[in-house]
Amino acid sequence: MPSDFPPPPSLHPRLPAPCRREAELLSGLLPPLATTLDWPRVVSTARPWVQAVRDKPAPFWAMESLLREYPISSAEGLALMRLAEALLRVPDTETAIALTADQLGRAAFDSQAEGPHKMLATLSASAISLSKKFLPDSPGDNGLLKRLGAQTVVAATVRAIQLLGRQFVLGRSIREAMNEANQAREHQPGLRFSYDMLGEGARTEADAQRYLAAYLNALEAIAAKRATGDPTTADGISIKLSALFSRYEELQRERVFAELLPRVWQLVERAAQANLNLTIDAEESERLELSLDVLDALAARIASTHPQWRGFGLAVQAYQTRALDTVNEVARIARRHGLYFMVRLVKGAYWDGEVKRAQELGLPGYPVFTHKHHTDISYLACAQALLSHADVVYPQFATHNAGTIAAVLQLARKANAPFEMQRLHGMGEGIYREVMKDPLIAVRVYAPVGEHRDLLAYLVRRLLENGANSSFVHQLADDEVHPEELLASPLVPSAHPGLPWPIDLYGPRRANSTGADPTNRVERASFEAAIAAARPQPIALASVADIAPTMARLQQGQHAWTRTPLSARANILRRAADMLDARLHEFCGLLVREAHKTLGDAIAEVREAVDFCRYYAEQAEERLASQSLPGPTGESNELSLHGRGVFVCISPWNFPLAIFTGQVVAALVAGNSVAAKPAEQTPAVALRMVALLHEAGVPRDALALLHGLGETIGAGLVADDRTAGVCFTGSTAVAKAINRALAAKDGPIVPLIAETGGINAMVVDSTALPEQVVDAVVQSAFRSAGQRCSALRLLCVHESVADTVIEMLRGAMAELTLGDPGRLETDVGPVIDDEAFENLQGHIARLRTEATLIGETPLHSTLPRLVAPIAFELQHIADVKKEIFGPVLHVVRWSGAPETVIAEVNALGYGLTLGLQTRIDGRAHQLAEAARIGNVYVNRNMIGAVVGVQPFGGEGLSGTGPKAGGPHYLYRFCAERTLTINTAAAGGNAALLAGLRN
Repeated sequence: MPSDFPPPPSLHPRLPAPCRREAELLSGLLPPLATTLDWPRVVSTARPWVQAVRDKPAPFWAMESLLREYPISSAEGLALMRLAEALLRVPDTETAIALTADQLGRAAFDSQAEGPHKMLATLSASAISLSKKFLPDSPGDNGLLKRLGAQTVVAATVRAIQLLGRQFVLGRSIREAMNEANQAREHQPGLRFSYDMLGEGARTEADAQRYLAAYLNALEAIAAKRATGDPTTADGISIKLSALFSRYEELQRERVFAELLPRVWQLVERAAQANLNLTIDAEESERLELSLDVLDALAARIASTHPQWRGFGLAVQAYQTRALDTVNEVARIARRHGLYFMVRLVKGAYWDGEVKRAQELGLPGYPVFTHKHHTDISYLACAQALLSHADVVYPQFATHNAGTIAAVLQLARKANAPFEMQRLHGMGEGIYREVMKDPLIAVRVYAPVGEHRDLLAYLVRRLLENGANSSFVHQLADDEVHPEELLASPLVPSAHPGLPWPIDLYGPRRANSTGADPTNRVERASFEAAIAAARPQPIALASVADIAPTMARLQQGQHAWTRTPLSARANILRRAADMLDARLHEFCGLLVREAHKTLGDAIAEVREAVDFCRYYAEQAEERLASQSLPGPTGESNELSLHGRGVFVCISPWNFPLAIFTGQVVAALVAGNSVAAKPAEQTPAVALRMVALLHEAGVPRDALALLHGLGETIGAGLVADDRTAGVCFTGSTAVAKAINRALAAKDGPIVPLIAETGGINAMVVDSTALPEQVVDAVVQSAFRSAGQRCSALRLLCVHESVADTVIEMLRGAMAELTLGDPGRLETDVGPVIDDEAFENLQGHIARLRTEATLIGETPLHSTLPRLVAPIAFELQHIADVKKEIFGPVLHVVRWSGAPETVIAEVNALGYGLTLGLQTRIDGRAHQLAEAARIGNVYVNRNMIGAVVGVQPFGGEGLSGTGPKAGGPHYLYRFCAERTLTINTAAAGGNAALLAGLRN
């Protein structure tokens, strides 16, 4: 393997920012198309193709048939999709039965379709009838007849899913796929193929090496059958860079160049030697700049060793707002190195994921077009650009849309440039049967290769893309859609985006907090500067003697503050939110330096604090305003809510800004004054936030900060007679101590709002996708060095998949990077202080003697207080006795009824967060209902609750409620008063008498 690739290039961006307004982009894309394309000619070209496909329906199991019979938007289509995604990987019969019953039982496969679709309808109806008749009604119903019937239905369903898989996977091995390709060429001699090895991206080094071996094996097999000639006309392979390196990420650029590039070079060199073509598949938008860096580095190497090779290429996704910029940058790279690239233009494969990521990160827009026809415009603009770069680019147009195909043919003929069309195996065959009647049009098939059980993610993605109601493939199967409507010109941009911008995610009354994307190179530089400039200043400790005068001042100040109009208090919170939003970089730098947070965690925390301010402002105006109540005539009744007095807010170090801010502003907007006692490890963040709140308009005698030890300052504030309420986040032991102290005081009964920790579990059954499970486990257990109250502590995995999940988890842990959180490539930074470090080391030492080590992250840094993520296997759930606040994971295998697992988790006494990983919808709901847990997360990670979206808080040993960031939180900070006035006391009931006169 070559080891002399240059170091990563500078971080200077190659492309514009990804989140730009669609209208502005389209105004640049449309004019060249409008002057070149004759759309009526497009329609006249494509209409006969559409009619021919409808006159000669697609084969029985083809995509068009499936979508006609069972649209993805229907219960039946969704059931088929979910079964296809999960059933083949389920190893145990019990769970396979439960999954089949769950999915088929939700649908009604009773279509009366005729012709070639009748068989599918009949088979489906029979399967659902059998499942309803024979499947066990409960896990304990194990009658022999019922069991045999259930297994029969499952076996039939598995076979049906395998038949479905055959339509989308060319072969289970590269040699089988090549034989199938040769048979296809007997009917259509001009077909070319690009083989793709099925599977998800690598999670471990073992995964990456397995994919590398599969790619090399494919190249050898193709090369053995390859005749000499132009690689653009030959078969080839498509590779995913994320399959060859588990950390193919922008923030791991140095590792990408050191570890990934030599692997890719093995493939590139073998393809070049055999004169084949090799295409790098497209990935998500946050990897686009990195992909271009990799392309550039490989191109430089190719230019020096195989300058005549014309088979190297990549895919470009037209749904990305930077697609045209990418096309032009690829052409620039080719010209700079004197090479000729093959470029596959696709519409895109990750649209929903891109949208969700932009919303979750609070980006200023979307990196993809939000209207499908805008993607079509972008596609045609990219097609035109690729054809204009014909001296350095061989364009490959992948589409199933007849209108797009006809438009591309028109553009290509005007440009007089070579090109080829592409389709997916199992899709679009009817259209291309008609297109290929023109012998001058070359067509390549993108052909997945692999076992049917590996097709799940690929298949579901393809079904969602092509099965959406707006897709051409879906509408092609609908005879009610007129060809003119189906082929309507996309060159008419919509005036408004197809989705609300991320800032408008929560509606017109509350703006989403402004986020940032660390993979954006321009933004990253500004964050790095802010981190370098951050200097947390020492904060003077308050003394016990400071408590009484501070509380007296706050008590006096509360009288004026609570009389401040509710709208004015709410507006102060909104003003504070806007100010904090604008100071994102400053506060992120402070969080990284004082609280040892990684940049991603710091950004999320600042955003959470902003969200708390805006959400509680909105909630206060909606829920705390006075309201009139019904009653008898002659009197009025009014309910009003008021601040209780001085609230003591005691916050933790693990979220020194978000939790601190959430407690303080909730108490303030309800009309209380606040004595804020931050964690002694992180006072600088708290002091900066208090200063911001004062700047926003909170009176100084309504909010004061006292920095000191919990044993002295915290205890003194709780014991003070003027304390009207306590809001606490921290350990269960300290919460109990506060509760006892409040109960022992004379005077009013003082409310305690406590959010404490938990032994948080994740339960995984055998239907779950292991890659998704491991992603969720690594994020939930080890992000923030495991120092979140919501962090995963106990992983419960079904015994039939435990070995697979544990092995993958071990490998994923080995790929994490430990070190200075100020370095953006760091995944896990140090724990908060020496005491935490020593406690964790003691617990880990005990586990090494009492449990079985699964794996731990290598520790190469000498930075103090680093605790390497580590996982141990235990025999029983009950063996986990207490919460361990750090990157330590306990794993237990389970079998039998999943309800028993939930009962054992409940018996631990904590109730903060729970993760469920299952594809059985009914099971997820049943287990969530049985769990005495505050926050339950299904098929995702268990951390990062969003204000107003996932109100956060537990029960049992995990807190008192109400949930922070939820609609009931503010009430606990209030006293309720009712005013009743006898309006008839003076002179009778005038209103009633007036009504009688009328």
